[in-house]
Amino acid sequence: MSDDNELFHVGHRERLRQKFQDGKLADYEKLELLLTYSIPRRDVRPLARALAKHFGGVYYVFTAPMEELLKFKGLGRSSAILIKLNQELVSLNYRKSLEDEKVFYDHQTLINYLRWEMSGLDHEELHIYYLGNNFRVIKQEIHSKGSIDEAPIYPREIIKNALYLNSQSIILVHNHPTTDNTFSTADIVQTEQLIEMASVHGIQVYDHFVVAGGIVHSMRGECFLNRSKSINK
Repeated sequence: MSDDNELFHVGHRERLRQKFQDGKLADYEKLELLLTYSIPRRDVRPLARALAKHFGGVYYVFTAPMEELLKFKGLGRSSAILIKLNQELVSLNYRKSLEDEKVFYDHQTLINYLRWEMSGLDHEELHIYYLGNNFRVIKQEIHSKGSIDEAPIYPREIIKNALYLNSQSIILVHNHPTTDNTFSTADIVQTEQLIEMASVHGIQVYDHFVVAGGIVHSMRGECFLNRSKSINK
């Protein structure tokens, strides 16, 4: 790299840092700035723009599976790890908020967290969130992993875990990796069956969410839950 190019290179990165402090970075520039810390001596603007274009936006770069990032030409393992590390740190912040605040007091944080956690998966997963009597999340677990269009639900296992944790309410979350459709008939039927079984033990289903096409759908909000068995705030 020539001296002139080196000066421009250093100066450009300093301008990025200053724009970040001033809150003026475009989304792709934020990704570009992040990549400067794993790729110290290369112009990463083309890479940042190419990543955003390939995955459909900067948000989808961070939620892309690690294996997909590793396949991207010019990225490298260190940069892929840095990207996924940032996703983990954001998730950690959301999780802490949900442990500290009642879920319906901080509903947008819950929605943002679910979208951040579940987008980018190439298979269905069903996650269970166990809530204490103060409606704060006390535990999250991956209940099951399935195929591209189904993740099994085991009601007895969910109820057993809820009783062990002394959880009085639960939230179900799953994703649709290949469609932006909302709840299927099977989703609704299985949730109603769980509501019936859980209510016998004094456990209530607060909501069931599906993350599809970057959108978080609420079974409670869309009036699919049996209101007589689900919790009223």
